[in-house]
This record gives sequence, C-alpha cells and structure tokens, in this order.
Amino acid sequence: MRRFTVIAPLVAALASAGVAQAQPAEVVVALSPEMQERAVELGERDVARQADRLARTVDRALADHPRFQGASVRLVLKDLEPNRPTFQQVSDRPGLSPIYSLSIGGASIEGEIVTADGQSHPVRYARYSNTLGEVMGYGTWQDADRAFSRFASNLAAGRLESGQRLRSPR
Repeated sequence: MRRFTVIAPLVAALASAGVAQAQPAEVVVALSPEMQERAVELGERDVARQADRLARTVDRALADHPRFQGASVRLVLKDLEPNRPTFQQVSDRPGLSPIYSLSIGGASIEGEIVTADGQSHPVRYARYSNTLGEVMGYGTWQDADRAFSRFASNLAAGRLESGQRLRSPR
C-alpha cells in the first residue's frame, strides 16, 4: 500500500507535465490512378482490403523502430495482381475457377517517408512471382501479401530504393 501512495503521485505529475511520448509512424496508403481503374475489374472491395492490409503490415513493422517515431509514411499501391481470380473476376467471367485458375501475382509500391526531422526519403518496391512454380499457397492474394511483408521488412531494416539506407537518429 505504501508503494502505491508514493508512485501514484509521481505518475500523475509526469502525465500532467506533458512528458513527451514517442509518436508512432503515420502510414497512409492510396491507389494510383491506374490501380483505381483496375479496381473495377478486380473488385473494389478486394483492392480496398489489400490497401488496408499494406497499411497494417507496414504500421506493425515500423511500430518499434525509433527511426520512424513521428514519421509520415505515404505509400501508393501502383499495381496489384492476384494469384487466383477475385470474386469480381469470377462473377464477370464464369469460366474462371476460383480453385483451379492460377496466375502469377504480386504488387508494386511507391511512396515516400518523411521523418520527424522533415527529411524526405523515396521508397519503391515491386515483387512478383516469375513462374507458376513459385506460387505457393492457396490464397487469392498470396504473392501480394508476400510483397507487402518483404516491403515492410525492408523499411524496418532501413533499406530504401537504390541502396539508400535510413539511419537511426543520434
């Protein structure tokens, strides 16, 4: 009981003093004009979910990295290819099979990171399967998910386009 009476006022004083806490990175994902047009073919709901998935994946990967505290990550989903037909594609073309139709998938992402100190760093990443033999898994967006994960891992490690590296603040 005694410890609580000593610690509680200290915690309240620190909170009211406005102790600066690190702000997580703000991640915003938009669709390129070309991708907005393709969203009608692929299914607007599916494409919106993939944009949200990219934002969540990047947000989770950058959450614990001090170099991204207070940063703004603005991404554009340039291209998105499913491994299996989407619901919209199957309804538009009944000959497609959601189970047996398989294709090369992936995603292309561009954007910029504006760090807390105001520096802008361009980012670019694309990953697609080269052959059907590389397609692993049964999900519609398997290769796109892999592209999102690898892109987020590269950002968290500070690897940007063309070999640039983002350094931690000193």
